[in-house]
Amino acid sequence: MKDYPWYKKYDKGVPHTIEYPAVPLFYFLEENARKFPDKPCTIFKGAIVTFREMNEITDRVAGALAKMGIKKGDRVGLFMPNTPQFVMSYFGILKAGGVVVATNPLYTPPEIEHQVNDAGIEVMFVMSNFYKIIKTAQPKTKIKTLIVSNIKETLPPALRVLFTLVKEKKGGFRVSLEPGDIWFQDLLAKYKPEDRPAIKVGPDDTALFQYSGGTTGVSKGAIALHRNLIANGLQMQSWMTNLDPGNEIVLMAIPLFHVYGMVAGMLFAMLTGSSMVMVPNPRDLHDVLGNIQKYHPTIFPGVPTLYNALNNHPDVKSGKYSLSSVKACISGSAPLMRETKEKFEALSGGKLVEGYGLSEAPTATHCNPLMGENRTGSIGLPLPDVIAKIVSLEDGKTEMPVGEIGEIIIQGPQVMKGYHNMPTETANTLRDGQLYTGDIARMDEDGFFYIVDRKKELIKPGGYQVWPREVEEAISANPKVLEVGVAGIPDPYRGETVKAWVVVKPGETLTDDEIKAWCKERLAAFKIPTHIEFRNELPKTTVGKILRRELVRQHKEASGG
Repeated sequence: MKDYPWYKKYDKGVPHTIEYPAVPLFYFLEENARKFPDKPCTIFKGAIVTFREMNEITDRVAGALAKMGIKKGDRVGLFMPNTPQFVMSYFGILKAGGVVVATNPLYTPPEIEHQVNDAGIEVMFVMSNFYKIIKTAQPKTKIKTLIVSNIKETLPPALRVLFTLVKEKKGGFRVSLEPGDIWFQDLLAKYKPEDRPAIKVGPDDTALFQYSGGTTGVSKGAIALHRNLIANGLQMQSWMTNLDPGNEIVLMAIPLFHVYGMVAGMLFAMLTGSSMVMVPNPRDLHDVLGNIQKYHPTIFPGVPTLYNALNNHPDVKSGKYSLSSVKACISGSAPLMRETKEKFEALSGGKLVEGYGLSEAPTATHCNPLMGENRTGSIGLPLPDVIAKIVSLEDGKTEMPVGEIGEIIIQGPQVMKGYHNMPTETANTLRDGQLYTGDIARMDEDGFFYIVDRKKELIKPGGYQVWPREVEEAISANPKVLEVGVAGIPDPYRGETVKAWVVVKPGETLTDDEIKAWCKERLAAFKIPTHIEFRNELPKTTVGKILRRELVRQHKEASGG
């Protein structure tokens, strides 16, 4: 094996290569049920589901899905926040031979319709407070059955009663199901673990469609095999040399529908026999801190905005809440500021390091060492079995010298099979066994990588994904808008935020609030521009294409950034 420069900077005990078992992903849940039957798999508001119980429940879910006609390779939807039901549904789908398609619960009906139709989903698991939005989207899709769960089903008895009396109706959780749909609890009561279908699922079978943005603004389904997910989970496990398998507690305060939370949180927990403390709404800092105080999580994957919010929370500053149980955090989805890192480490005594990845791999490819040197602004070193290169932006092949800028390309066992129903996009992204990330980067002499810019024009407010064209199309549909440009601008809290530059048609008037209200009906909340600037004209190329980068440059110049 070639001796790459980054190996010298690996923490002691991190392997250069890993042996990957030829098993399906749910094998690890079954092993945990055997080795740690009474250990909590999920902890939610004090209610515990043990590994044994989770294994039995997912067997029942698999049996129910088989009875409903789900066959090997069929895609099944998930529209839920971080709850035990997400884990139950996810592994139940895999045990039935199905493919998980987890959709962002913040999506609007048009956004839901695209993913559901592209994946060919006929059955979807949904939390009851999102039931009506899925029913709104359903007529334009092939969805036949919704399996509906109420969040109270996994609450402790006393909290369940309180929730029913105080929050259920107000929060939109109390719904009446239409014919053809079924309650999750009724489904579990109807089937037994032995009803699980006798279907062979292997490492080369498809486990996940993870939808991400595309260069055209069209959402693409990255196909992850069982072995891709296992490889990435084991790579992350090997990176943490101070793990105590079977005794770690993972705080799940990053969305599970996002591949980062799914792999770095849920699957990492399954691979290491760790308990998961479920946080349905990471924006609820009181709930995040309450869970840290009560359950003392040791592993805390997250995004910079969350760590920054905790750093500055008055109850953390006053000492009311302690972060001292946390020993390791890997930050992803957005750049981690040095100040955020240092302050969180000082408060917790643990390590907070930045990593990098993308849905196509299926989440992580690089990370800074947990014990060793971190370099400011760096995404870190390639994980075990990952070969990363910087290639010429001109020909996409010539490897660039140390320190020179180019596109980062990756080889590794976690790289996707391709995009669903997108042969051209697949061929452009996967070339000669290499994943072309579309990110512009450089590598230093020790193998630390640094993202310089995005070849793609993806905006990442708080770690979410926003494609400019999608926002531009929504705004340009307004009859008063002549033209619009959308791009990401720096934001001290979210890392990046969405800005729109708008030219109004002659004789018309528009306000910030009117545009935001217009967008609210068409886009998820995180895609709505936080900054709107009205202009008489927009900078364009000679062929009339709006120059988004020039708009960003002008914004930075005007703001002194």
